[in-house]
Amino acid sequence: MRALDTVSFDVRQGEFFGLLGPNGAGKTSLISILAGLSRATEGTVKIHGCDVVADYKQARRMLGIVPQELVFDPFFSVREALRIQSGYFGIKKNDEWIDELLSSLGLADKASANMRQLSGGMKRRMLVAQALVHKPQVIVLDEPTAGVDVELRQTLWQFIARLNKQGSTVLLTTHYLEEAEALCSRVAMLKQGRVVALALTSELLRAASSNVLRFKIDSELPAALAAKARITGRIVQFPANNATEIERYLAAVREAGLVAEDVEIRKADLEDVFLEVMAEKVGVAA
Repeated sequence: MRALDTVSFDVRQGEFFGLLGPNGAGKTSLISILAGLSRATEGTVKIHGCDVVADYKQARRMLGIVPQELVFDPFFSVREALRIQSGYFGIKKNDEWIDELLSSLGLADKASANMRQLSGGMKRRMLVAQALVHKPQVIVLDEPTAGVDVELRQTLWQFIARLNKQGSTVLLTTHYLEEAEALCSRVAMLKQGRVVALALTSELLRAASSNVLRFKIDSELPAALAAKARITGRIVQFPANNATEIERYLAAVREAGLVAEDVEIRKADLEDVFLEVMAEKVGVAA
C-alpha cells in the first residue's frame, strides 16, 4: 500500500500553507520525505529549487521542522542545546538570534535550565526554537500545538505570523482546523495518500454546500437523527441548506421529546468543509 499516491502541489514562497487530513492520510510521510528521513520511490520534492535527494545539504539548510514528538537532549541547558543546533548548520556566534528566539517564545527565564527540567509546554517551545535557530526560509510545523495550553498557542502563532510577514514560507499540519482557517491562505487536504482538495481557504469556504444549524440538548438524539449530525458533548450541528431543512431538524428534535437550546444558524467553517470533503469518494483535486 502506498503512503502517498500521485501527490503534486507547490507551496509558494512566503505563503502560509495548510496540509490537512485525518490520521494516516500521509501528512507525516510527506514531511519525512521533505526532511530526508524517508525517500520517495518516485517523483521529486524540491525546496527553493533544491532537490531533497540530489542536493540534500542545501535543501535541509533552508528547512526548519517542528516535529510532533517531544525530542530533547537531557544533558544540556536550553541555551547550550540551541548553540549546538546552530553548530549543526555551521553557524557560530548566534547568541543574538538565540536571545530573540528565547524572548519571543517565552523561554528567556529558562535559558540556563536543563532540558529535563522543562514542562511539556516548554519542551514544545524549545522544539520551535531549535527548528528556527538557523533562520530557515521554509518552516514546517507538524501538529505544533497538539496538547498545549492557550498561552503557548497565542505566543507561537504571533511569532510564526511575524516570521511569515518577514518572508518565511510556512507549511502547517494541524487537527485544530480553526487554526488553519485563521492562518493559512491556501490548504491541501489529503485522504488515503491523495490530494482531494487544493484551493484558497476563502474559496473552500465560499464553495461550502450549506449553512449549519447549531444548538444544545441535554439528552441523546435518536440514532437515525444522530447519524446526520456532528455532535460534541451537548452541542449538535446539522448541515442546513434552507429554512425548510432547519425546521425539519428542529421538528424532529421536538418529536423526540428533546428541547433545543441556544439555537443559531452560522456559516460553514473549515471543519465543516473538511468533513464534507472527507465524506466524498477519493479523487484527485483539479
